[in-house]
Amino acid sequence: MRYIDSHAHYFDARFEEEYGKEAVDQLIDSLFETEGLLAAINVGTSPESSEIALRQAYRHKRMYAAAGIHPSDAQEIADLDRALERIEELLADPRTVALGEIGLDYHYEGTNRALQHEVFHRQMDMAQRHGLPVIIHDREAHGDCVDVIRAHPCVRGVLHSYSGSAETAKELISRGYMISFSGTVTFKNASRLAEVARALPMAALLVETDCPYLAPHPFRGRINHSGYIPYTVAVIAELHGISPEECAEITAENAKRFFSLPLD
Repeated sequence: MRYIDSHAHYFDARFEEEYGKEAVDQLIDSLFETEGLLAAINVGTSPESSEIALRQAYRHKRMYAAAGIHPSDAQEIADLDRALERIEELLADPRTVALGEIGLDYHYEGTNRALQHEVFHRQMDMAQRHGLPVIIHDREAHGDCVDVIRAHPCVRGVLHSYSGSAETAKELISRGYMISFSGTVTFKNASRLAEVARALPMAALLVETDCPYLAPHPFRGRINHSGYIPYTVAVIAELHGISPEECAEITAENAKRFFSLPLD
């Protein structure tokens, strides 16, 4: 079974803490060589992490990068204009295949929603200028995220680790968006999310880890990596009445097409 991890964070400090600095590269290589990983998108959340994600992509032949400012990271940036300029510079690199991770996150108290909206809109404008897809983070902000998407009709993207309704997902799909599911769809308490995944066409679905976070059942709570994607694939396959191999093939082809990955 060959699959594509459409959303990973291999620069995250948890990997180095768990495996050691050199062992992280060895882990990634082993996933590509022995675990069926066809490609992975290494997704930045700030100018600094986006730079690291891109450097890692150059170390691994079938890894690609996304550059962007996460809504939570936006609140920690002193010079926003310069940060956005740096993201735009990174978008010019041929191994950067998307702008992300961007969006809205209302989970924490004290969230500066006005700032998040400004950064989100400016990066959507940037994506349109560069003709790149966006990778959107939406946490407890479904309505506002959709409003921003509607305000930028020329931009296409993916809602990563989707947690919204089937109705919202279908509207986004009609606008050219993809819907990505992570290990959360395998959780025993995720029956509603499973029904959403069942209701959506396979042609619009991607799979991801969001590693090192959101490890699927039965590894929930452990550090996640791309080798666990088959567990997510298996659940989506069962929901759609197809084999895991077919699900992996469809979602991999979707990712190749969506991110314009130059894979054989």
